[in-house]
Amino acid sequence: MKIMSVVGARPNFMKISPFVNAIMKHNQANGNDSAIEHYLVHTGQHYDVSMSEAFFNALNIPNPDISLEIGSGSHAEQVGRTMIEFEKVVKANKPDWVVVVGDVNATCACSIVAKKEHINLAHIESGLRSRDMNMPEEINRLVTDRLSDLLFTTDEIASMNLRMEGVPEVRIKFVGNIMIDTLMANKEKAQKLALKQIVSINALEDRSHNFNSNTKDYALITLHRPSNVDLPDVLGHLIDFFCDEVCNDMPIIWPIHPRTCKNLKTFGLWKKVVGTVNMVLLNPIGYHEMLRLNMGARLMLTDSGGLQEECCVLGTPCLTLRWNTERPVTLKEHGGVSVLVGNVIDRIRQTYNQTLQEKCRPMQPALWDGRTAERILRELILTSSSCKRTSP
Repeated sequence: MKIMSVVGARPNFMKISPFVNAIMKHNQANGNDSAIEHYLVHTGQHYDVSMSEAFFNALNIPNPDISLEIGSGSHAEQVGRTMIEFEKVVKANKPDWVVVVGDVNATCACSIVAKKEHINLAHIESGLRSRDMNMPEEINRLVTDRLSDLLFTTDEIASMNLRMEGVPEVRIKFVGNIMIDTLMANKEKAQKLALKQIVSINALEDRSHNFNSNTKDYALITLHRPSNVDLPDVLGHLIDFFCDEVCNDMPIIWPIHPRTCKNLKTFGLWKKVVGTVNMVLLNPIGYHEMLRLNMGARLMLTDSGGLQEECCVLGTPCLTLRWNTERPVTLKEHGGVSVLVGNVIDRIRQTYNQTLQEKCRPMQPALWDGRTAERILRELILTSSSCKRTSP
């Protein structure tokens, strides 16, 4: 069996690492007779090549067999260029399966190419729905799931979404969350990192003096979505809350996204941020560093879906700065630790004050057990064997 898996941007890297490792373990255990031929394709959608390489190295992902080097651009430019280049790769290598992960532009583009070339398609992280068609990721999810032959879901809510959309039951495979495979495999390594060292090495504009490594509580922030950072009034109100209220209670550690950093300067907010005592700004950081910060945080304020999932398992109270989420299993009403607070300050403040009274409470949804990649590979092998038996 020949599998071609695709990554396009940083969120994909944490999801493909366990799958690559599962294939390697399978080949070591079964020898040449049952060996899986695997190709890893990196479309190069990520804005920062050096950051991509750092994540590959940190997560022990082998160098990509094929790099498309698509680069940045509008959504249409990225999808179009990816389709053109990936089509050449598929025609040349003729895989039995194309495996895509997540919801980035590369996921959608490569799914379309695979089906036009009559290649079996599997989607890891199927069935997630925000119901928000203003999010490009939602369109990518819908297109990919509609085309996929095997749809690997993280939880039963995602599986139910697919059933309501008319996906045949035989194609839906509830396997758990592959992101948690990566978390569990790397938790011990992350725990050994010192907070003081993370801050001092990654501090932006020498902000490390704002952090006392003996502090027991700190808040962790990530912010990158256009709805939060592209409008001056919205970002300005968030900055006022972070600087004037949260920083009065505890230090904030903020690995700052390039888009957010640029807009803070453009909107005239940068001076206030860097002038606030207890505000610790970091450059973008690696996976283990971010995991370590999450493990020690008193609470998280984020608009990242992946961090919602990590907070759920780690027990870090999470204020999700969005009005919807494609990961409802992480919300309190479903037993998780996250609350949707949007970007209206009164709601954020109320939930923040309530959260300060709560203790960390880890929550592990069904099959978030570190063995999702094994289940995915097993389903691919079983499905391929079944197809061979029934073929004329």
